[in-house]
Amino acid sequence: MVGTPKPRPGDRVAVLSPSHGSPAQFPHVYEQGLARLRDELGLVPVEYPTTRAEHASAADRARDLEAAFADPSIRAVLATIGGEDQITVVAHLDPAVLRADPKPFFGYSDNTNLLNALFHAGVVSYHGGSVMVHLGRGGSTHPATLDSLRAALFTEGWYELSPATESGDEVLNWSDPAALTRTSPLEPVGGWHWYGPSAVVEGPCWGGNLEIISWLLQADRVGPAEAFAGHVLLIETSEEMPPATEVFRVLRNMGERGLLGKFGAILVGRAKAWNFDRRNDATAKAAYRDEQRAAVLRAVRTYAPAAVLVFDLDVGHTDPQLIVPIGNPVRVDAVDRRISVYY
Repeated sequence: MVGTPKPRPGDRVAVLSPSHGSPAQFPHVYEQGLARLRDELGLVPVEYPTTRAEHASAADRARDLEAAFADPSIRAVLATIGGEDQITVVAHLDPAVLRADPKPFFGYSDNTNLLNALFHAGVVSYHGGSVMVHLGRGGSTHPATLDSLRAALFTEGWYELSPATESGDEVLNWSDPAALTRTSPLEPVGGWHWYGPSAVVEGPCWGGNLEIISWLLQADRVGPAEAFAGHVLLIETSEEMPPATEVFRVLRNMGERGLLGKFGAILVGRAKAWNFDRRNDATAKAAYRDEQRAAVLRAVRTYAPAAVLVFDLDVGHTDPQLIVPIGNPVRVDAVDRRISVYY
């Protein structure tokens, strides 16, 4: 893997919409995210033609991505938000352009497509960081989110993840101006749940949103299983809240492919259990998350019984959200029950 030189406060960073053009629909939320990028992180955001375009073509979005990576004055690239069609964008990218001047890319959800493309191009990237969802969060960016993002942006070295004591997955309606000032509700949560051997596993991390990983496998965008031997797998699910049966089947198929069993450790984000069309109460949320854990555990015990398995990390569609590098080492210590990532 090629390391990515870190930006410094005052540097220019690209802000792009490689997936959905949500800044066109909710400019007030987007502008709040930009303001925090400037005021709290000291970076200079640079927009591109498709950043605020709601219906930009895949080719045009790819062109902006390549322009950002090719510009020597741009020292990091951040996605505004996710979406559902970035798989059509990465097909237009030249891996040589991404590798020529490697710089850190931050994104999650549908941006798993670009994280995977950078991984296969040999460039380290970062799962997490959203200009709209996390920097544009109502009230303020969660302190744990900001600390992790700042460390991933500006520092190099090991960073220990800590389980949150509170988390939230109920989001505000961005059409309401109060979404800028009100904070989404948080609720008490337990710590991580550990399964598998009492061992210490350290290896390069790969993964992202599980639904997108499934699409990537269907599109044959993932390398051979042997290439992932000794790696750490990161998975999390989205606001579409896939049923436990689907989660099991995706992981089962990864097992049948010979892929799931290659990973020495598997990290699972806390499942998002609320959305506008499924407004679960606390009991329904807990039941949904129990079903998700059981589905993952069933697949891992069948296809990767030697792997260390950890549930309920604050990664992906969570608030707070911790940043996990893709391509850099992650250390999973099941003896002392600690997880560290190398930024």
